[in-house]
Amino acid sequence: MTTSVVTGGAGFLGSHLCDRLLAAGHRVICVDNLDTGTLENIEHIRDEAFTFLQHDLIDHIEIAERVDYVFHLASPASPIDYLRLPLHTLKVGSYGTHNALGLAKRHRARFLLASTSEVYGDPKEHPQSEGYWGHVNPIGPRGVYDEAKRYAEALTMAYHRQQGVDTHIVRIFNTYGPRMRPHDGRAIPTFIRQALQDKPITVFGDGSQTRSFCYVSDLIEGIVRLIDSERHEPVNLGNPGEFTILELAEAVVRVTGSASPIVHEALPQDDPTVRRPDITLARELLGWEPTIELEDGLRLTLAGMGVEVPVGP
Repeated sequence: MTTSVVTGGAGFLGSHLCDRLLAAGHRVICVDNLDTGTLENIEHIRDEAFTFLQHDLIDHIEIAERVDYVFHLASPASPIDYLRLPLHTLKVGSYGTHNALGLAKRHRARFLLASTSEVYGDPKEHPQSEGYWGHVNPIGPRGVYDEAKRYAEALTMAYHRQQGVDTHIVRIFNTYGPRMRPHDGRAIPTFIRQALQDKPITVFGDGSQTRSFCYVSDLIEGIVRLIDSERHEPVNLGNPGEFTILELAEAVVRVTGSASPIVHEALPQDDPTVRRPDITLARELLGWEPTIELEDGLRLTLAGMGVEVPVGP
């Protein structure tokens, strides 16, 4: 049986990846320190092939049995988390990535780093391709996350080039779906929480900043394809459909049938003005592209939360 280690496996993305790997017949070892992940995300799993290990990746990790894949997703990922845990965010990007790579090296396992579109910062290239080096403020409040991921990418490539580890890097663009924490500070869970309570939906700035939104099952499909590819340099995974934050808020109001008004608040420091992936490489190398449109994905998210919504046209 193929054995996969998923760090950050009790988080939003990690728990969906655990589900996918178990469905594919893998033995799954879920590693999480529960700083931002939660046991609620994996409590539905009743599979003898699944093991949960509470462990902080900044400390050395050993797995006794053979490991075939290491998916390194462990990291605070929302602004509310990495601003609360700045030093730990930097440590998990450095020590944590080193320990996860060391595990893969010892087992001769394939390794995948979950990086982020935040490595591009406030981009001067639009849409962002993997060849763009980014425009990041390393000492701003968001720098702890941006630089942790940029360092993790450099470390991953060093392990590949010097140590021969079979590494892969995915740059993840905004992803959403069931199991996102309602108060994690990101736009979709915030807007849904506010809309379901008929409270004002808070849009930062004038709402003209753009994002792309990829439904979680589409992203997980791309990750699974990437780790089995021969591509070692970064690959963007995300939905190239581009929406303003104001358009997103309006879509959430439509889908939920909410009476919430939309209000505007001050724009956070270093908030990117545009964000959209160029997924040419993913299409060519992996035969991958997202299949779920935004409003359909919002309905699936609500259904996963147990919220009944009207069926879309």
